[in-house]
Amino acid sequence: MSEEPTTGTFGGLSFAVGVVTDPGRRRPHNEDAYLAQAPWFLVADGMGGHQSGALASSAVVRAFTEVKRRVPVSERTLRKCLNAAARYTDQLSTQTFDAPGSTVSGLVFGSSATSETKTVDQLLVFNEGDSRTYRLAGGQLEQITTDHSQVQELVDAGLMTPQEARVSTSRNVITRALGAMSGPYAHADIFTIPARVGDRFLICSDGLSDELEDQQIRALLLEHEDPQEAAHRLTKAALNAGGKDNITVLVLDLLAGAGA
Repeated sequence: MSEEPTTGTFGGLSFAVGVVTDPGRRRPHNEDAYLAQAPWFLVADGMGGHQSGALASSAVVRAFTEVKRRVPVSERTLRKCLNAAARYTDQLSTQTFDAPGSTVSGLVFGSSATSETKTVDQLLVFNEGDSRTYRLAGGQLEQITTDHSQVQELVDAGLMTPQEARVSTSRNVITRALGAMSGPYAHADIFTIPARVGDRFLICSDGLSDELEDQQIRALLLEHEDPQEAAHRLTKAALNAGGKDNITVLVLDLLAGAGA
């Protein structure tokens, strides 16, 4: 991965993106995969053992790279890609691997027009599993996605505090994933938000969010203006905190051309 962020334009929107992926300190293999090619920006975290997990996350990325787009994406197209990702991952279970599956989280450049236009004015944020997408805007960090996990359900029900969830032995038990848990269909959440100049997005696997609390993530995103440097610093901090899992960090900045 280059030390310089990747820059580009799509649908009148200028952006810069930095990505780092690392196996962590305890695992010899990296089962994460990512895609940072407009209009797609996503992170997939594979499961099922090092061979199955890597194949599953790669299958998710393949489903999106097969769809070449020159105009903003509709929600219908996004759902087709997610279902293709689920189908490709589910097909791996017919081989000799252990129940392969993958989480996925990310965003795509979209348009609010009924028929697709060439101008990006909204973002479609999505997730299935416990990989996350955050937005940093006005100095405030917001987790846009909601984890599909056992502990998040307990937090939502008022039976566990967020602090208890962070240290629970069940924190990595997820309730949704592409492939192993859902079969050939995706059950992802999709959120529509405006595309605004100056917003910064963080997409990550749980190897980051399990090691760092939100205030630590916010501080590092604010401290480092360059998205590639921010991705490196976040990864380093997660490694220093233990690095118990694979870590993938994607930082995306919206630079110019988006809506106000």
